[in-house]
Amino acid sequence: MRFGYWMPIFGGWLRNVPDEGMSIAWPYIRDLAADSERLGFEVSLIAELNLNDIKGHRAPSLDCWTLAPAVAAVTSELELMLAVRPNYHSPSLAAKALSTLDTIAAGRLSLNVVSSWWRDEARQYGAPFDVHDARYARTEEWLTVVSRMLREDSVTHHGPLYQLEGAVLEPKPGQPPPVYMGGESPKAKEVIANQADGYLMHGDPPDVIAAKVRDLAARREAAGKPPMAFGVSGYVICRDTEAAARDELERILDVKSSPEAYASYQDFIAGSQLESRVSLEEYSVSNRGLRSGLIGTPQQIIDRLAAYEQAGIGLVLLQFSPQREEMARFAETVVSQYG
Repeated sequence: MRFGYWMPIFGGWLRNVPDEGMSIAWPYIRDLAADSERLGFEVSLIAELNLNDIKGHRAPSLDCWTLAPAVAAVTSELELMLAVRPNYHSPSLAAKALSTLDTIAAGRLSLNVVSSWWRDEARQYGAPFDVHDARYARTEEWLTVVSRMLREDSVTHHGPLYQLEGAVLEPKPGQPPPVYMGGESPKAKEVIANQADGYLMHGDPPDVIAAKVRDLAARREAAGKPPMAFGVSGYVICRDTEAAARDELERILDVKSSPEAYASYQDFIAGSQLESRVSLEEYSVSNRGLRSGLIGTPQQIIDRLAAYEQAGIGLVLLQFSPQREEMARFAETVVSQYG
């Protein structure tokens, strides 16, 4: 099992807790990234949203592609999984950025390709916003161009969305970064099976995740592609006793009226094709993280992680609050004991 975490670029993960003791200031992010390597974390997912959908649209959030090279420069082993939304980025320029980042963090990059769901943000920022299946058509063409740019001497591409004439990209990365994607609609699964190296899932119990793993593995095999990696997100509450963990859960689920924090809830539901309904209570924690059930004593969490591994999961991408303190607790009591 590889342990990873979400970089806290939004100042936290809890919509019901205004101040989580987590700063978006560079010294906090810098020290967190450096500490994470020492603690045994191998991957950090840096999300990409221009608006803060956790703390409210006017709350600050950091840009993934500006932050990544800074994090790369203060770490030596940490894999940086950069989120990218194709409707916000030219594929050729994204490939150029990746080739440059590879000179800073050689072999330590991966992509989390996200087919955008947030219409209001796209409107605010002047980006195109495609209806559901059309956004995956964009993703397919975008990935095709990026892949060719990172591998071929020159690229000419005449597609519905992108036009390139003999484009040259140098330097080439030592190896193209692996591509991770998530999604639950039929079209999303089709694209993932054909073009991704890994499938990332929001939180769900291990038996539900096992079924999703089997489904994507079968689609992948039918597409004639090599086996893919599987990962799942989760929010961790690790305490000495189960009662203490439950007390913390009750605290963070105390749903209060917050128009700012919940402004994106309806956008999220309307813009996604989910296999199960996300309740307002569950939405109080990012990425359906509570469904992963990583709540309880260290041994209970270890047992839950083992069930995920049995289901086919090789990577967990975790969220904590407050991040540094809880990551350290998790590393000492779970990572050091796991396996």
